Amino acid sequence: MKRVAFALVAILMLIPAAAFAEGEGKHVAFHVDENDPKLMNLTLNNVRNVTAYYEAQGIPVYIEVVAYGPGLNMLIDGKSPVADRISVMGLEMENVTFAACANTMNNMKKKTGKDVVLLDEATIVPSGVVRLIELQEQGWAYIRP
Repeated sequence: MKRVAFALVAILMLIPAAAFAEGEGKHVAFHVDENDPKLMNLTLNNVRNVTAYYEAQGIPVYIEVVAYGPGLNMLIDGKSPVADRISVMGLEMENVTFAACANTMNNMKKKTGKDVVLLDEATIVPSGVVRLIELQEQGWAYIRP
């Protein structure tokens, strides 16, 4: 009996933590670090396309868009050239989250002396780079459009 329990524990350790946290399916992290509206729109197009592809196959997909450095402008209220698209996606696509880098926010605040106000759809992570590392370690696919 102990051998069976040990084998079960060993097998469970092989399953990525994300599978437990969000269920079975595909997990995809998108990386945005440039203040380029074309890149931001390409990223959002990719997010929609990936979602549509897997949903058509009946496979759940979880997507996180991680923005840092100049790419954080994608998630800044009043600066984002794709704010309207993100707002719509936030309402229509429960499988998509947007992560904003706190390091970048702090650096922007130091330069301007003003708080950085994010879009409602954004959540703050301590470090965008570290967030991407964590997601990859959990088995998430990594896409840099």
